[in-house]
Amino acid sequence: MNTKEVARYLDIHEKQVYLLIKAGKIPCTKITGKWIFPVKLIDEWLQNSIEEGIRKTGKRISSVEGPLLASGSNDPVMDILLTTVKRYHPAFTIFSANTGSVSGLKALNAGLTDIAFSHLFDPRTGDYNIPFLKMYCPDHQPVVINLFHRRVGFLVGRWGEKNFHGWESLTDKRIRFVNRQNTSGIRIMLDEELKKRGVASGDIAGYDNEVYTHLEVGLSIVSDEADAGIASAAAAKIFDLKFLPLANERFDMVLDQKTFFEPAVQAFIETLRSNAFRKRVEKIGNYDFKDSGRILHSA
Repeated sequence: MNTKEVARYLDIHEKQVYLLIKAGKIPCTKITGKWIFPVKLIDEWLQNSIEEGIRKTGKRISSVEGPLLASGSNDPVMDILLTTVKRYHPAFTIFSANTGSVSGLKALNAGLTDIAFSHLFDPRTGDYNIPFLKMYCPDHQPVVINLFHRRVGFLVGRWGEKNFHGWESLTDKRIRFVNRQNTSGIRIMLDEELKKRGVASGDIAGYDNEVYTHLEVGLSIVSDEADAGIASAAAAKIFDLKFLPLANERFDMVLDQKTFFEPAVQAFIETLRSNAFRKRVEKIGNYDFKDSGRILHSA
């Protein structure tokens, strides 16, 4: 991102960006006389800043006042959802950090976030997220609310369209893979599948090439940094890439019972169910909102 883009991303004035640069408080670099801000590093900086601020206050996050904090999994339509909330409910602000499903649930348990976005699949029960609550959120009475169901699969670049055929192609050294970060639900799904197939991570060219979002997977492929990766069907459509479906996932948000009744959370759910949001997403396709806003679990 450039300075204008990072200012919009952080919802601050561009002058404030330059003050952060001058103070050495924001990750950036100067290329050909222009300041550049890597999205991955900005997301990490945001999450670290949030955690540091909470540690200094010594208090748990409360969504009664101030912005709502969210962390965990990522999806392209989440940006649309968050901007729609801001447009129709300007009194509420939601900051979201892409940390991966596991890290999101851990942050919720530690009081570092109000909401965790997650799509962790448990092969033993065939359920999503709920089987992991005792492991990652033992100190809470969590509520699980469905946001949507989505399709995920392999995104394949132009060269790989004829040479990539699925799981068996991952060990082809000609294929450059782009991976997701360690705590993401997609990374966990990948590792489980590799274990089941007896494939070592070292046999995959690019296994250690990690990005934090679905859009970064698509960008890596269209910029010819990789030939294939796993992301949502939405990312494939956005970047006009070949898509090989792998799973239909349930994408949920997890939060404490006390937080559920806060006005900001109710505004979030109302927006999720609104025609304004649905119309913006329907052209992307491959999303199912049949259970959106439905409470799936309450301790």
